[in-house]
Amino acid sequence: MVSKQDIVDEIQRCKDDPEYFIKTYVNIEHPIKGIIPFNLYKFQSRILKDMIGERLNILRKFRQAGATTLCCAYSLWSLIFKDNHNIMVVSIGDRESTAYLRRVVLMYDDLPMWLKPSIKMKNAHTLRLSTNSRIISQPAGAGRGESVSHLIIDEAAFIDKMREFWAAVWPTVSTGGKVTILSTVNGMSNLYYELYRDAVDDVNDFNPIDINWREHPDYTDLWYEKNYPIIGSRMFEQEYECSFLGTGSTFVDGDTLRRLNATYVGEYSVKTAGNLRIWKHPDPYAEYILAADASFGRGSDYSAFHVINLYNGEQVAEFYSNKTSIVDFARAISDTGNDYNLAHVVVERNGLGLPLIQELFERLEYENIWMDDKQEFGFQMTTTSREKILSFLDEALRTSRFRINSERTVDELNTFIITDKGRIEADKGYHDDLVMSLGLAALVSTELSQGLPSEMGKGEQDTTNQQLPTTIRVSNNSETHEDTSWLLK
Repeated sequence: MVSKQDIVDEIQRCKDDPEYFIKTYVNIEHPIKGIIPFNLYKFQSRILKDMIGERLNILRKFRQAGATTLCCAYSLWSLIFKDNHNIMVVSIGDRESTAYLRRVVLMYDDLPMWLKPSIKMKNAHTLRLSTNSRIISQPAGAGRGESVSHLIIDEAAFIDKMREFWAAVWPTVSTGGKVTILSTVNGMSNLYYELYRDAVDDVNDFNPIDINWREHPDYTDLWYEKNYPIIGSRMFEQEYECSFLGTGSTFVDGDTLRRLNATYVGEYSVKTAGNLRIWKHPDPYAEYILAADASFGRGSDYSAFHVINLYNGEQVAEFYSNKTSIVDFARAISDTGNDYNLAHVVVERNGLGLPLIQELFERLEYENIWMDDKQEFGFQMTTTSREKILSFLDEALRTSRFRINSERTVDELNTFIITDKGRIEADKGYHDDLVMSLGLAALVSTELSQGLPSEMGKGEQDTTNQQLPTTIRVSNNSETHEDTSWLLK
């Protein structure tokens, strides 16, 4: 017979150990097996420890990982063992929010009576217990101004107007409340992606949690062989490999994007008020191209340029700013071009390109500005010529003729898409200044490389170990290899 003291001790153990409580007393609804005990997988135990120990968590999960169910169980534990605890759950829509609360109620109903505080209020969106703790589960947009102890945002990448909601709700938890954001991925045009990326890069205070389908014991090699052809490569990459592939059909193919995402080099030095990033200092034996795209410098579009080593196709420097005037941009181009052995400077001459060229040629007297076959300075962008440079860019990236060191450039390539109407452009809310200037570099570098000697780089100095001042960070140190075979074709 179980004594009163035994019950008291068991309640205390459950209070002290949320994992024990969940494994011992929480039942879940399985779509095939029915009501079963919630026996946590190893990766679910790992997630739970982070949810307990970290105030801010952002989770990137594969489809049907059971992460939402885990949040339900942890919500129930909090309702029972914390007083005056206010949980807000935000979901995509009303159906999803009511489903979340239904799971919590089901778990509560299956608890032994001695472990259940009485219910003070229950409806489709709210559950309040006698501990005076409550959970409110509603679609995004509700609950503004609420005092929140724990904010849970489910499938955050799919919530409409997530930015507006986040701006409204963040003040309610910023002073100490717990936040758990979880989602499968949905491209890169959303706040969830930005928060997760910044968490990985230590830009914000979120603890990034990453789980993969291979951690699930039911997802075996046999399961993969059966399901991969059915799901399809792109959907599998997004739904199970948790790859941020862009919201549309990306201009650059998925395999190339995955390679670029895996091999960019995040260590760089800075110049020009932080706008110029440098991965490799000038090699006196190398020849360079500087490809530029200008903007007004008023905070909207960006002025950008790349410096590419013509001998090996490596991106050695990058300029990126939306607050640089044409005059200052021209000065940055001139100074950088001179540093890199009087680099071949190519500028799109549409719009602001003409005054930029005039500034370079007439005032700064830069001596190596690229001319087209009509002997006119700069590149005339038309619908046809735009398609041409994008074709050259695709070839340069797909064949590894270009080596990209900048995560900013890689990010733009991930959001450079083919729309439903067949237009090739930046995804909504994103920019393509780095992409288009890189396309110019791809076209002109092909032209210029035809006149380079077959033994390029002979006597070329290795600058890999050159001291880089003001090192910022390292995002990815994956080994890359130079490929100069394209030069001999």
